[in-house]
Amino acid sequence: MERSQHQNGNASSSNRMKNQSREGYKAGNLTRQPEGKVAKTIEAQTAKIPSDVFMWAAITSIAGSAIFQAIGKKHSSLFIGQWAPTLLMFGLYNKLVKVAGSDRTEKSDGLVH
Repeated sequence: MERSQHQNGNASSSNRMKNQSREGYKAGNLTRQPEGKVAKTIEAQTAKIPSDVFMWAAITSIAGSAIFQAIGKKHSSLFIGQWAPTLLMFGLYNKLVKVAGSDRTEKSDGLVH
């Protein structure tokens, strides 16, 4: 019996924390920090690259890895094959910068004059 009460106590405290988080977000208690010059420069340059570049680079990495595996160069195959997830993450970052970069959020908040 004590165990079920303890578990219910944890569940209710977890729910309270979630509700407090939601209330804080709704009330506007979260503050946005402006991006630095370096981040803005990286975002500006990254946004110029088409998203397809990263996808094709990842596909090329996978194909290159398969070729090296087929010819028996297993270490090279593993090395090149590990590039694919990194390239796909760069593509994801690229897409996020285009959709929700700091420039867009600062302009909508009125921080950029």
